[in-house]
Amino acid sequence: MIKPENQLSTATKPLVANGTRMDPTDPRRSLLTPDPVPPPAHLVGGRVRLGPLTLASRFTMAPLAGYTNLPFRLVVRELGGIGLATTDLVNGRALMLASAKTLDLIQTCAEDRPFAVQIYGGLPHELAEAARHLVGLLGDGLASIDINMGCPVHKITKGGGGSAMLCQVGNAVALVRAVVEAVPLPVTVKMRLGWDAKQITAPELAREFEQVGVAGLTIHGRTREQGFSGGVDVAGIRSVVQAVERIPVLGNGDVRTLTDAANMLRETGCSGLALGRGALLNPWIFHHLARWDATGDPGDPPTYIQRLEFMIRHFERLLSIRDERFACLTFRKMAGWYCKMLRPGREIQQGIVMLESQAHFNQLCEQMRPAIESRDSHPWHEAELPLNLPAGPIAHW
Repeated sequence: MIKPENQLSTATKPLVANGTRMDPTDPRRSLLTPDPVPPPAHLVGGRVRLGPLTLASRFTMAPLAGYTNLPFRLVVRELGGIGLATTDLVNGRALMLASAKTLDLIQTCAEDRPFAVQIYGGLPHELAEAARHLVGLLGDGLASIDINMGCPVHKITKGGGGSAMLCQVGNAVALVRAVVEAVPLPVTVKMRLGWDAKQITAPELAREFEQVGVAGLTIHGRTREQGFSGGVDVAGIRSVVQAVERIPVLGNGDVRTLTDAANMLRETGCSGLALGRGALLNPWIFHHLARWDATGDPGDPPTYIQRLEFMIRHFERLLSIRDERFACLTFRKMAGWYCKMLRPGREIQQGIVMLESQAHFNQLCEQMRPAIESRDSHPWHEAELPLNLPAGPIAHW
């Protein structure tokens, strides 16, 4: 479990656009390459190892419930650059009960490698049994198990899971130890800085988790109280990095551009990055980051036509795992941010949001294609924020 050496800066440098200081959540920020300011020519750091597992890149797909399902993971993997992709969060108790919805969440295939499942729960023995059950179900297809201690929404925390574990240091350590001892795979933890600004427990937990054998950590730079609002606390992430001795720590939160990525790596000393919303807004970000890491050149941003073809491929992947109704209903949830990217016009946007069939989807794509093709010589526009995600501790999915 070797953590790459990283350089730490002494101060956080603000994002800048046109010479003006900007908040990371300002909707005027560019979400796609190229950045409003040129990114540095070098990324700090090296390879990431989770126990015996060496990642092909240090840029991983973070779980986002309802979004990072198998079809989305597969279509982004086709673009390249993902070091590890993780499922939506899975309830350990529901897994043991073989809930149909839960089993859908852990769907995978040979193309979806390396692959991790994220589980949550509040009882050590229950989550350990769920981890053992996962290994039995998925066998060699499962590369690692991640424990969720970061989800802020009420339906997760009310049962003692997700961010609620940040308030129970002793129980959290016991739970992690139980899972580590239950399975032969690398076990990781994704967590937030703490419950609120007065209870920042992540550094203490990180030290304890390393002692009981976790292979790595992902730290989201917000508290549970913040939900997904406000900017990430770079100093808070750095404190977690400095709390451990050997294991890699991946930074998470507000990384949507190459400059964001370079700043996060440099200013926190984290070993790699876990990308969630940034991947929804620009699925090419893993490809760009991995290429940049390997060659110093991130390559060209995607064209409008490439974006359209990506959307079509995503819908095809949805069709392939179940049926037309499932594909249409699932795609409706994704439609909003595809429309932010492609700007197809109000009429087409309304059609996508109320998608009815594969034939309807094909018709809409053909309607928008001429306009999309005519834009391919234009610079990529700045997408609008925000995505529809939980905004605070009382939000519900």
